[in-house]
Order: sequence, then C-alpha cells, then structure tokens
Amino acid sequence: MDRSDPRQLLVAIAKILKRLRIPYLVSGGIAVLIWGRPRFTADIDIVVELKSADIPRLTKELQKLGEGYFDEEMMSEAVRTSGEFNFIDGVTGVKVDFWMWRGSDPFDFSRFGRRVGRKILGETVYFTSPEDLILIKLKWHRLSGSSKQLEDVESILKFSKRMLDVQYLKKWADKLGCGETLRSLMKK
Repeated sequence: MDRSDPRQLLVAIAKILKRLRIPYLVSGGIAVLIWGRPRFTADIDIVVELKSADIPRLTKELQKLGEGYFDEEMMSEAVRTSGEFNFIDGVTGVKVDFWMWRGSDPFDFSRFGRRVGRKILGETVYFTSPEDLILIKLKWHRLSGSSKQLEDVESILKFSKRMLDVQYLKKWADKLGCGETLRSLMKK
C-alpha cells in the first residue's frame, strides 16, 4: 500500500479497527480537517474502546502494516490506566495516538454515541461529531491554555455552523465549564 497520503494510513487503521470490532472515533486535527478549515496536523488521534483481550489481535494487525513502531507494553498500560499509546508509521513518520475511551464519563459516552461516518478514499471512517470536537477542543483549551484549540473551534464554527446542534453544544459546554468561552466565540 502506498501511504504517501496520510489518509491512506487513517483508512488502513480504521479498517483494522472495524475488522477487529473495536469501536473508535477519530478526533483532533484530522477531525478539524473534516469539520473546519484545512490545517497541518502531524498526527492522527483516535479514541478507542480497547480491552486487554484485544491487544494481541491489534498488535498482529499493526505489524501487518509493515515498518512501524509501537510498544505492546504501552498498549497494556494504556488500557489499564485509561491512557494512550502510539503507533508511528515507518513509511510516512505519521504518529497515530490511540486514546482509551473512558466509558464511565458521561461526556465521553455521549460523544461516542454521536460519532459520524464520513467517506475517506471510498471507506467509511468514524469521526467525532462537530459539536463534540468543539467541546473537546474547549476542554483542552481550558486545561492547557493553548490558543490552537480556540483557533480550531473558530474554524469549526465558521465552516459547520449551519449543521450544529446548538442546544447540545451549549448544554455540554456549561457542564464542562466552557460555556462562557463558547458563547464568546459564537458571537464572533
């Protein structure tokens, strides 16, 4: 497989997760490309519902991609601690961050149930909804102070505003402690 286009890697990973029946959603910069303006992103963020029993099968499938780096011990640690692990594609150098889904968190539960399938290179890939991407970006901004998160939110609001469920967005922004920031950005 020619992976000079990072979408090839995204589709390959999505196919693996589908084949292994591991629920997932794509978030981060790649999702901003879907719901907002195009921008450079050096990695692919995927939230997965991974269990310890899935690790050997996922390891085997990632190895089939050819050159690449990942650490099976880190995979186990991520599952145990609800953390993250990475796969670095040896062909493109693109890093895939696998974030563990915390099914007990009401917001994570909601956003997983609202994921949206989009066609990428002829394959269905599941992305976080635009509302949930805005909310997670606002949450990350609150935690990190990163202006990049707000730039992404502004982009999504600009390009996806007509399709947004504003009631859902405001409700969860208030619950996550980001309501004031959201209202300020929506006024622009």
